[in-house]
Amino acid sequence: MSIPDLTRRSLEVAPGLLGCVLRFGDTAVRLVEVEAYEGADDPASHAWRGQTRRNATMFEPGGGIYVYTMHGHACMNIVCGPQGTASAVLVRAGEVVEGLDRAKQRRPGVREEWLARGPGNLCRALGITREQDGTRFGTHGLELLPGSPPVAVRTGPRVNVSRAWDLPWRFWDSGSASVSAHKAHPNAR
Repeated sequence: MSIPDLTRRSLEVAPGLLGCVLRFGDTAVRLVEVEAYEGADDPASHAWRGQTRRNATMFEPGGGIYVYTMHGHACMNIVCGPQGTASAVLVRAGEVVEGLDRAKQRRPGVREEWLARGPGNLCRALGITREQDGTRFGTHGLELLPGSPPVAVRTGPRVNVSRAWDLPWRFWDSGSASVSAHKAHPNAR
């Protein structure tokens, strides 16, 4: 298995990220759930209405991460595509494959398979904060590496989005206990 070409758009990249290993410092997860966001073409994307100070990293060329906070939790997207496209893949869940003790310290009392279940929990398990926004793979201890392929890739609607909620742009490894439960946004029609 190899890592996908991050110069391509998120819909092409997202399924290929499943099974890849995302490492930050002393902790690594095998990616088991992701969601694609397509910038100006996607009303659920942070970049739908254009570039702002908050989302500027999404407009960089593929190969870095966009980190934002939601409800006090850091959430991370892998930036894809060419400069200016704002295409990104939200990293929703992973299985801890390195640094298990460290991940448990960051998330005490949590079942092992749920340490990196959900985008905020995944960032906590890895030690990713808003400070890492804009970090490029291969720098500052951030790496994206080949891993083991998923058992089977499933696709369905994204989690908790109120716009474009019905698009099947969420991808997950159906063989993993770390995949989050689907939750529709209350305003999804």
